[in-house]
Amino acid sequence: MSAALLELGRQVLATQGFSRLLGTELSAWDERGVRLELAIDDRLSQQNGYVHGGVLAYLADNALTYAGGGALGAAVLTAEIKINYLRPARGTRLIAQGTVLHAGRTQAVCRCEIYARHEGEDRLCAAAQGTIVRAPAPVVSNTRKTDNQD
Repeated sequence: MSAALLELGRQVLATQGFSRLLGTELSAWDERGVRLELAIDDRLSQQNGYVHGGVLAYLADNALTYAGGGALGAAVLTAEIKINYLRPARGTRLIAQGTVLHAGRTQAVCRCEIYARHEGEDRLCAAAQGTIVRAPAPVVSNTRKTDNQD
């Protein structure tokens, strides 16, 4: 099951344009949690040379959602997220590890820790928590209201 879940997760990640743009990698996903990794380069920095907080928030959101998806099924959305920036992120790589704190029938509360690999050491730089919910079924309709319809 773990290998199949990991392959499914990689396929999903490949459909996310923003994840492809950043070069995010899914290195682990199983019943214990998820690990996403992202190489740090200058394109991800803010004015002081640290990784921009928006990149950390993106990575946390994705890790939380993958963790929740492992518990609830692949079709999930983020309902809310809170992130604490603990220290400036710098180095060569970001590693986000997400786990499920509690899962019910329709939602899961998940936690994520983000580490920055700097000089061979992984340093905790952010922690996040979020609520992940099952996505509603997509509405498919072949009728569309045009501008001249009431």
